[in-house]
Parts: sequence; C-alpha cells; structure tokens
Amino acid sequence: MTNTTEVVQEAAVVSGEDVVARIDEILPLLASNATIGDRERRSSQESVDALKDAGVFRIGVPARWGGYQTSIRNQLEVSSKVGEVDGGLAWVTTLTNIGAWLVGLQGEQLQEEIFGQNPDARTVGVLAPSVTAKPVDGGWRVTGKGFYASGSLHADWAGNGAILLDDQGNPAGQAMVFAPIADLSIDDTWYVAGMRGSGSNCIVWDDVFVPSHRVFDIPRAVATYDYPTEHRDEWLYRAAFSSTAAVVLAGPQLGIGRAALAYVIAQAQKKGIAYTTFGLQKESVAFQVRVAKAATLIKTAHLHAYDAADTIDEWARQGHVASIEERAQIRAQTSWAVESITSALDELLTAHGSGGFAESSLLQRLWRDSNVAARHAFVLPDISYESYGKALLGVDAQITPIL
Repeated sequence: MTNTTEVVQEAAVVSGEDVVARIDEILPLLASNATIGDRERRSSQESVDALKDAGVFRIGVPARWGGYQTSIRNQLEVSSKVGEVDGGLAWVTTLTNIGAWLVGLQGEQLQEEIFGQNPDARTVGVLAPSVTAKPVDGGWRVTGKGFYASGSLHADWAGNGAILLDDQGNPAGQAMVFAPIADLSIDDTWYVAGMRGSGSNCIVWDDVFVPSHRVFDIPRAVATYDYPTEHRDEWLYRAAFSSTAAVVLAGPQLGIGRAALAYVIAQAQKKGIAYTTFGLQKESVAFQVRVAKAATLIKTAHLHAYDAADTIDEWARQGHVASIEERAQIRAQTSWAVESITSALDELLTAHGSGGFAESSLLQRLWRDSNVAARHAFVLPDISYESYGKALLGVDAQITPIL
C-alpha cells in the first residue's frame, strides 16, 4: 500500500498542467482503444488504468488524501484532452472527477472511507432523486434505480439523488446518498447512439443501508454552498454546486470539436469534391468558408466554457455565493459552448461529405458522441436560456430547482 505521506508530497508538486501533459503521452493508447469502447458500450479497462496511472482521477481529490486538488478549469482541460480521441472515455473522466470533487464537499468520515486508503478511488453519481430512503436506526434504507450512472462499470463508490421519507412514508426532503458500488447492482441498460463508451448504465439500490454521515443535503448545497466539509480553507470545495456540475459537461465537447476540425482539415489535403472540378476540397471557397465558420464556433465554445470555469474558480477563491442571475449566466454560457460544438460538427460534416458517416470514419463517432452528450438535461439550451432570461428580467418564477 502506498504511504499516505509520500502521496501527499507527490501531490504538492503535480499541477493540472502536469496531468494534461501526461495524457498527451498516452493519447495513442487511448485512441487505439476508442473503437473498443464504442463497440462494447464501456470504456476499455486498459484506457481507464492508463488514466489512473497518469493521475487523472486525482485532480478533484483533496490534497490531504493524496489528490492534486487543481481547479474547475483544469477539469475541463483534462476531459477535453481525453475527448480529442475518445468521447465516451472523456465522459467517464468528467463524471468521475466531478464525483471526486463531490466527495471533497463531504464530512471527514465519508472522505476517509472513500479516499483514506485509496486516493484513486472513483465515485460516480446520479443527481436526479430517483431512489427513496426510509429512516431506520443510524441511517436510511435506500431502494430504487439510478439511470445514466456514467462510469459505474469502473467505479468504487456511487451517489444517488434520493427522496427522504418520513416515518409514515411521505416525502420529507431530498438528498444524495452514498454507498460502495459493491453494495449495489448494475443493470445493463446503456444501448444508445453515441457516448456508448461511457457505460452509463443503471445502478440498483435494493434496500441498501446508508448511515447518516453518507447523506448529503442537495437543496442546501444548491442554495448556499454550505457543504459538510470541515476544511473551509480548501477553496476548490467552496465552488458553486450546480454551476460546477453543469460546466464540466462542456469538457468532452471541446475535445471532440478540436478533433473533428483537425480531421476535416487533414482530409481536405487529399480528398476531392465529387461531381465538381475541385481536385482537392481545400481549393473550394465554399469549403473554406464552412471550415472557417466551424473553427470560429469551436473557438467560441472554448472562450465561453473556460470563462465560465474561471468565474466559478474565482467565486470559490473569494468565498462568493453567486446570485441566481450569476448562476444562470454560467448555465447559459455552458449551453452556448455545447451548442456551438454541435453546430460546428454539422458544418464540418457537410463540408467533409457523406463519407463522414461511414462506420470507418472517425467523424461519425465524434458526431454521435457530441450529439448525445449535448442532450444532457444540465446543458439543454432552451432551459438554460430561459432561466437566464428570467433572471435578467427579474422574473422570480424559475423553471429549474438546480440552478
């Protein structure tokens, strides 16, 4: 077993930039396994192990436990780098790292259970309150199913949104409950068009006992950032809850966008345009315009996503509790970034031609992964823009409790 003191000493000298550089070194391996993940509907274990060895799953772990405790911006940098070669694996990276951050918000007892002997422990979560918890001595009995538990096939722990019941069985509150993945079962339900490698299956809670210290008050976290952690000096674990949970979902998209643009540009050096006089795509003005538009959309996505992440980091450093309008702006920026990537991919596919939809083409997998991820509830554009518009106009009646 690794000595904890030694791990903490290493963590002190490992930066977010170091982790990104380590991913660069293993990109060829991750790329070679991407089609396996897409085919088998779960990320390659070899790729997951390579990310672990590179320290990728420690960026959200507190330094006290041997983690790197970097930043919300670094979460985007890391997942986008993975997303350049494997969208499904990037999604697993995103949800696992935000899971580590989520554990960092918890009290010392739960943190020690998860990270005390293993700073690489991976926690996944389902925020939607899809299970019920009945009160018993010392805690709760939890039953139900949590759908779309991305990364659950490679997880050590899981969290799930829960409706807390009173002694009469009536809803009395909402929380997230945590348990070792070994206490749960996993239903094989992830049969989808894209992000197949994320293995976002259903976790099943069958009368699982959850002690009281593993129950996290979600409404309080959303409204006040008053988290259970005793370590209030660790600014990363003061970050805005819902804003953080949303913006990290843009990370894989950024990498997908970069990869698609690079692919189309490379192919344009040798691919013609059927039924025209153009021997090479790059000679066509129409092609040039579409590629420029796509590149600008991708750049726009990066500007908005990183600005949102930097803003969240700065709020956390200052201990600032963001207003509804500020949080709604973060959600809108995140959705704009994601929407910009999907629009850019449409431009690139049109420019590249129908060959991009061949199963042998990288472009179709990038397009599928991006479009499925873009439909996550936290980044749906219409919801985000309406929320922001209401906040700007002083309309009190918001349409989502998680803002």
